[in-house]
Amino acid sequence: MSEPPGTAVLPVAPPTDEPSKPLTAQRVLPLRRPGRWIATAVVLVLVAQFVHGLTTNPFYQWDRFGYWFLRPTILDGLLITLEVAAYSAVLGLLGGILLALARLSKSPVLRAVSWTYIWALRSIPLIVVLLFLYNFSALYKTLSVGVPFGPAFFSFDESKLATDMVIAVIGLSLNEAAYAAEVVRGGILSVDQGQHEAAAALGLPKSYQFTKIVFPQALRSITPNYVNQLIGLIKSTSLVFYVSLLDLFGTAQTMGATYPGDIVPLLLVVTVWYLILTSLVSVVQFYVERHYARGATRNLPPTPLQKLRTGLTDLRARIRREAAV
Repeated sequence: MSEPPGTAVLPVAPPTDEPSKPLTAQRVLPLRRPGRWIATAVVLVLVAQFVHGLTTNPFYQWDRFGYWFLRPTILDGLLITLEVAAYSAVLGLLGGILLALARLSKSPVLRAVSWTYIWALRSIPLIVVLLFLYNFSALYKTLSVGVPFGPAFFSFDESKLATDMVIAVIGLSLNEAAYAAEVVRGGILSVDQGQHEAAAALGLPKSYQFTKIVFPQALRSITPNYVNQLIGLIKSTSLVFYVSLLDLFGTAQTMGATYPGDIVPLLLVVTVWYLILTSLVSVVQFYVERHYARGATRNLPPTPLQKLRTGLTDLRARIRREAAV
């Protein structure tokens, strides 16, 4: 029977009486990546040289580093740094939430005021804000609460309330609120519009929609960005030294002026303490993100211990494969 035109006919192998040969297992050879091994070797050499320089260079004075690391004066400065960072982080986040809600409000006045505040505080350097607040009493010796352009209900002396700690916390909080507002606003806008419509269709109050439905979902986007801001806030506390508050950095600066030969060990002490603080914040960030990822992913991100176990298992398996080739 003839095939219609345009039809491909596959050739058929003729029958044979020879027995079929048994199939043999073929080993799959891993792809060679010499560039990766060369890059790894170069990085290891550089890291080894860096560590060797840290341990053998007498200029670092590691004995003096050990002397200063847990000195009471350093720990007192560290405590002030933690207090300023904690108060500023909480107040900054609360202010950022209010500013973000104002920017998303339907009131043109609230939107304009919020936008102007964010624009101004993000434009002015933090050190300028702190110095302006430090000299605020020169502009306004007394502050009063009352009717605008009318009588005052009560007034108080600003210089008595504005201690160095208060000035530092207010300055950092005002600056942090401007950045936190954009982080919170971006997180709220990342929530799918269907969630807002579904909550409104159920007849839920606006406050309940925000606190129970919108904001928990927005936290998945807010958390990594705000923790990044929080790490920057911890480092920004070093500027409160310029408003006469002896935090960790300010204490190290003062001790360095008293002991000029220990400037480098004191800077290393400050560096290590800031590394410890930011590392602890990063650990908290990981577990907060992991908590809020439960409703968004099928499998939770592995913990650092789980990652280490998996990496060691993969490394052993890779070494066995390489040895078997």
